[in-house]
Amino acid sequence: MLRFLLRRLIYMAVTLAAVSVVVFIVIQLPPGDFLTSYVARYSEQGGSVDTAMLESMRAQYGLGQPWYVQYWRWISNIVFAGDFGQSFDWNRPVSSLLWDRMGMTLLLSFITLVVTWAVSLPIGIYSAVRRYSSLDYVVTFLSFLGLAIPSFLLALVLMFVLSRSFGADVGGFFSAEYINAPWSWGKVADLAAHLYLPVFVLAVHGTASLVRIMRANLLDELNKPYVTTARAAGLPERIVLLRYPVRVALNPFVSTIGWILPELVSGTVIVGVVLSLPTAGPLLLGALLSQDMYLAGSFILLLSALTILGSFISDLLLAWLDPRVRHG
Repeated sequence: MLRFLLRRLIYMAVTLAAVSVVVFIVIQLPPGDFLTSYVARYSEQGGSVDTAMLESMRAQYGLGQPWYVQYWRWISNIVFAGDFGQSFDWNRPVSSLLWDRMGMTLLLSFITLVVTWAVSLPIGIYSAVRRYSSLDYVVTFLSFLGLAIPSFLLALVLMFVLSRSFGADVGGFFSAEYINAPWSWGKVADLAAHLYLPVFVLAVHGTASLVRIMRANLLDELNKPYVTTARAAGLPERIVLLRYPVRVALNPFVSTIGWILPELVSGTVIVGVVLSLPTAGPLLLGALLSQDMYLAGSFILLLSALTILGSFISDLLLAWLDPRVRHG
């Protein structure tokens, strides 16, 4: 198991290094840079930009240097100093912007992940065991519906219904009086009263997908000879189901962690804009539009790190569930 763990850690480091290069190149692909966007926005407002100031900023941030020089400057500061650079647009350190937004983003993603697993696992098992029952048809219909409806559209519809029909306060994480207030039990309760809508919107697609995955995996296992043998030996149905086919069916289910973690964070981009959530998504969208390369690159690198971390967690859980994985 230790060798398996060390091997996976080495793969993580190499993959993250390669991803950081690709991320920086992609951020550099659009024509121009942040100063180009800055000049265009300023000119649209009828202002003029001092050429000397532009040249000073270009030299300060190294925007005139080759991409590999800019990349090394960026990644070396992250690795050796924990410095993600300066946001051009916000004129603030990127690290402060990251931590301001990532706290609530990760809280929202974690709660959504727990809800997604807690709902999809038992429903997927029931749908497989009671195949072709009335409830199975209902679950199948709702799963396809959840996969088909875009999250931002669902958010818009629910906001309209809740605000018009029930007078609910939708949008954001807090009521107006709690936005800048210090943490207290009242603020925690207000946060809980606002979290249900974004959690539901973000959990619908993931739950629908995992229900289908669990149902398909378990149906493949239920018809295998070892299940029939276990039943013939007189084992209770609950033991037969949970000890053998469910455990095997969990392998592909667990492997989805690798894409669920970054999907939850990146999924808040449009949903965050629609619901006015102070999460990382809207900030990332603004950074991409303004070509704020240090801020956008840091966010995308963070999403990539979450993908790699999710895959690592999946590998560990799979190795624990199935000895063939860690010995293979």
